[in-house]
Amino acid sequence: MRNQLENIKQQALAALQSCQDSKELDALRVKYLGKKGELTAILKQMGKLSPEERPIVGQVANEVRQALEEALSVRQTELQSQALEQQLAEETLDVTLPGKASTAGGLHPLNIVLEDLMDIFQSMGFDVVDGPEVETDYYCFEALNVPKDHPARDMQDTFYLGENLVLRTQTSAAQIRVMENRKPPIRIICPGRVFRADEVDATHSPVFHQVEGLVVDKGITMCDLKGCLEQFAHEIYGPETQVRFRPSFFPFTEPSVEVDVTCSECGGKGCRVCKGTGWIEILGAGMVHPNVLRGCGIDPDVYSGFAFGIGLDRLTTTRYKISDIRLLFENDQRFLEQFQGR
Repeated sequence: MRNQLENIKQQALAALQSCQDSKELDALRVKYLGKKGELTAILKQMGKLSPEERPIVGQVANEVRQALEEALSVRQTELQSQALEQQLAEETLDVTLPGKASTAGGLHPLNIVLEDLMDIFQSMGFDVVDGPEVETDYYCFEALNVPKDHPARDMQDTFYLGENLVLRTQTSAAQIRVMENRKPPIRIICPGRVFRADEVDATHSPVFHQVEGLVVDKGITMCDLKGCLEQFAHEIYGPETQVRFRPSFFPFTEPSVEVDVTCSECGGKGCRVCKGTGWIEILGAGMVHPNVLRGCGIDPDVYSGFAFGIGLDRLTTTRYKISDIRLLFENDQRFLEQFQGR
């Protein structure tokens, strides 16, 4: 039996040296050391040996198993090293080839226009402020001179979160908070998201963006409002853009106006985009109502002011000639890639 064990050892070692890959190596492991392998078959015959021979043969068997396991491990390392060398030889790398260019992200078109807008108004001396998106009924309506029976307070237009809480329908609520805590002169803009119960289509969304502007000081007139907004329109659309003011009504301004600019698509001649009028409405504005000033502790006999609300989404779509407002929030990479580097 000792001779058989020695023969198994020699045969296995010889077979290992001629082994060419890991598949053959596993087959040899099973052949000699597996549960039905040759070494196991020999050990099953140890019961036939005398008590004196069993320890001697058992020791030899253990030495053979240990030698084969070490040889298998060494041969496996050699085969792995050979495979790696072969792979490196076949997969040559040309270090002179240019690397892959990393793609850089870009600003969303809304952010591009917002940053331009903030730069324009900050150059005029405006501060940028923020306000909460969840507002009380007082700040969103009552303090802005919106009576209880005004259509804007209808459930179809406003998202009510409770008896006195709403998702703000306009960033105008921020001007009340500023006037309550800051003495004139005041010159601020407040960008942010607003919410209204609109159906989603090419020109409407229940979530959109607005920039509220407010100026309060002594001697502020409609001429100041007109000059400020004309400068803004020329900076955004170009110096050739014409600006038109139309009478309108807002509860928190008196007098109130709608502001139009010449259509960027046709230059004012009339087209499908402007519905043949040559003009596109971009914002609403007006002189701050005395009731609003008085409610914030500002004497309307001493101070006056103007306010305006810019729809950032509409401003972006008209500036970049985007036909569908839904493209601004669908996150289509093909659309967004067009604005990289702007």
